Amino acid sequence: MTLAERLAPEFQKEMKTTRKLLERVPVDKFTWAPHERSMPLGRLASHIAEMPSWLTGTVQLEFMDIDASYRPWTAASRDELLSKFDAYAAEAGKALTGASDEDLDKRWALRMGGQELFAAPREEVIRTWVLNHMIHHRGQLSVYLRLLEIPVPGIYGASADEAP
Repeated sequence: MTLAERLAPEFQKEMKTTRKLLERVPVDKFTWAPHERSMPLGRLASHIAEMPSWLTGTVQLEFMDIDASYRPWTAASRDELLSKFDAYAAEAGKALTGASDEDLDKRWALRMGGQELFAAPREEVIRTWVLNHMIHHRGQLSVYLRLLEIPVPGIYGASADEAP
C-alpha cells in the first residue's frame, strides 16, 4: 500500500468532520471572538476552509513563500465558506491520490520573504502542517460554537449535543 493510499482515508474522514463544523458557523457572528487576542469566528472558519489547499500546494510545489503582500481571506457568507472548502478539499483529494511515494518523500519548505521557516518531507508536512494544524483549529472552532450556544457535532464520537 502506498503512502497516499494510507493517508487518503484519514484525509477524507477529517474533511467530512471539518465540513460538519463549518456548516454550523453562523454568518451573523462572523466578527465575534471569545477574546481580544482570538481570531474572529469568520476568519477562523475561513482559515480552516482554506487549509485543504495547502495539501495541494504541498504535493505540487517545492515550497511556499509567503510575502508581505499576503492578506488572509475571510468568507462573506456560509455558502462561500462551504463552496471554497468543498473545492479545496476535492482538489486536495485528487492531488493526494495522484502522489507517488517518491513525491511524498520529497522535501517541501515554507518560506517567508525568502527566508526558510521550516522544511520536511511532504508526507510529514501533510500530517503536521495541514491535517494536525486543521484539527487544532477545528478544536478552537468547536469551542467558539459551544460559547455561542450552537450545537457541536460529534468529531471523534458523539458530542454532548448529539446523543449516542
